[in-house]
Amino acid sequence: MVTLVVATTTDPASLNPANALLAMPGWHPGPSFQEGFKSFANQGVRVLLHDKGIVEEDHLDHRWEEVTGEPVHEVIFLSKHTAVSNRPALTVHPIGVPHLREDEIPPQGGKPGWAAPPNPRIGPWLRLLKNIARSHNLVPEFEITLEGTHHGPVTHKPTMFIEIGSTEEYWKRQDAAHVIALLVWEGLGLGGGAAVGHWSRENDKKRVLLGIGGGHYAPRHMDIVLKDGVWVGHLLSGYSLPMEDPSLSKVEEHAKEIGGTWRESIKAAFEATRLAFPGGEILAHLDQKSFKGWQKNAITAFLGEQNITIGKPNDFN
Repeated sequence: MVTLVVATTTDPASLNPANALLAMPGWHPGPSFQEGFKSFANQGVRVLLHDKGIVEEDHLDHRWEEVTGEPVHEVIFLSKHTAVSNRPALTVHPIGVPHLREDEIPPQGGKPGWAAPPNPRIGPWLRLLKNIARSHNLVPEFEITLEGTHHGPVTHKPTMFIEIGSTEEYWKRQDAAHVIALLVWEGLGLGGGAAVGHWSRENDKKRVLLGIGGGHYAPRHMDIVLKDGVWVGHLLSGYSLPMEDPSLSKVEEHAKEIGGTWRESIKAAFEATRLAFPGGEILAHLDQKSFKGWQKNAITAFLGEQNITIGKPNDFN
């Protein structure tokens, strides 16, 4: 089983961390893959470099297995992050566009209604990233944060994105690239230490957070995830839960039908999270303040119908 670390030469926030990682000991040319790709190997890790946009190469995990014969355990993408605030940031997030209808074209890759299994390392690595960034004096200049589930490319194995934001000035920062490289190096145990964030059925702490609601950076979910031992599944921000106000629709209120793809989004995110954490206890954590009363009532009722337990902050201790 191998870990794929994927970077693109078209993005300095992707290429620079990859180069910093490859400058560390033990790397050698990896298996021949496909035209336009270079690969490098170190123990059970494969770094892939390609020259397309980071969200454009769908099914890399399956394609790697077919060409090389190596089973893929997980996929980690290195990328830039953009934000209206232009604030410097180092971010981690799962991927998918579970809220899109079949007739919609995903603006940043992926497939409507799809969510990749979230990489179980997301929570432990966010905490590790914060420690490494602090030790290299990037905090408080850089915000260390989760992002909600969004964009592609399509993958089928546990996946995460690690990003540097939020403008070209910061994408090119070598100190930020070095911190991301150290995160991958230490997190995968390439330096000889124990890998960080390995999930198994035998873990003492098995509760997994499925974030529902809130903004893109999930501050109320973050408050919980920063606690030791918390595992992280999908994080559905408000925009990933499209809900039509029944008072504005043609549906009679007594029918209790609320349009939109919010149900499909929750179901896809829950199933992908369950797939990534076999034997885990998945608890939905609602950002209560981000919902109107009718939204909260509808989501709570739907979670009950799906037998998805709602967790309070103290339940994750």
